[in-house]
Amino acid sequence: MKTRDWLLFWLAGLVWGTSFLWIKIAVEEISPLMLVSLRTLLAALGLGVYLLARKSARASLDKMRAQFWVFAVMGLFNIAIPWLLISWAGQHIDSGLSSIVNSSMPLFTSMISPFFVSDDRLTLKKAVGLLTGFAGVVILLYPELGGAWSHQLAGQAAVLLAAVCYAGATVFARKKARDLPAESQAFLQFFTATLMTWAFTLATQRSLNFPKLPITWLALLWLGLLGSALAYIVFFDLLPRIGPTRMSMVTYIIPLFAVLLGIIFLDERFHWSAIFGALLILAGISIVNLQPGQKP
Repeated sequence: MKTRDWLLFWLAGLVWGTSFLWIKIAVEEISPLMLVSLRTLLAALGLGVYLLARKSARASLDKMRAQFWVFAVMGLFNIAIPWLLISWAGQHIDSGLSSIVNSSMPLFTSMISPFFVSDDRLTLKKAVGLLTGFAGVVILLYPELGGAWSHQLAGQAAVLLAAVCYAGATVFARKKARDLPAESQAFLQFFTATLMTWAFTLATQRSLNFPKLPITWLALLWLGLLGSALAYIVFFDLLPRIGPTRMSMVTYIIPLFAVLLGIIFLDERFHWSAIFGALLILAGISIVNLQPGQKP
């Protein structure tokens, strides 16, 4: 990848890595459904303002209408369902553990993508890189597999299902989402997700439980504007250039930030095996992305 792509790749990992911390904080006061509803609304509003201010980022109404169904699918499987699953899991498992389980996404992507994307074949080098990175994830996860596993199984299963949704949505986006600026693609995805989540919220909630604590609003603003609007602009900008398998590997670096922040701010447990796991994760990313003769 080019230097610019590497910088954007790590920016996405940093922003999404912090999101698990803010999710854990937000669900202390509000329900997972309200969290997802407010997060998608803030993201859609933020992207809408951005599009109004930057004409070059807008797509024509005809193009947006033609692909509306594509982004309705994306809004459901790349945002609404996985975010609700991860937010619910945040009530039951540590934020660092949630990010680690979520990093299984590249394995699902690498299994799905070759069947639909002709230029994203699973080569031996990619397979070695994916397995190396996943070995790092397993090492990070290993200390959590003690007595707490049985009590946290539901939360981990929810995050694992979210990773499957992300993987399918990433391949679907590479195949179907075309001819629109990255900002317009992100806006359409959040617009449709907002409609779906709020329709479900209003249909199932007797009363809307809006947050009262400043820290919860700060979490929502971070999640909506940075962890959603900014992150998905980067996502749709990178995806056509680096492909779904490489793009999905951003989930391998998310735990590096999420685990560290969980330890610092949430008093979550730290294990020295995390250092070795982190090194394997970085090695896996390098194996998949570096070309022969290219310096790291």
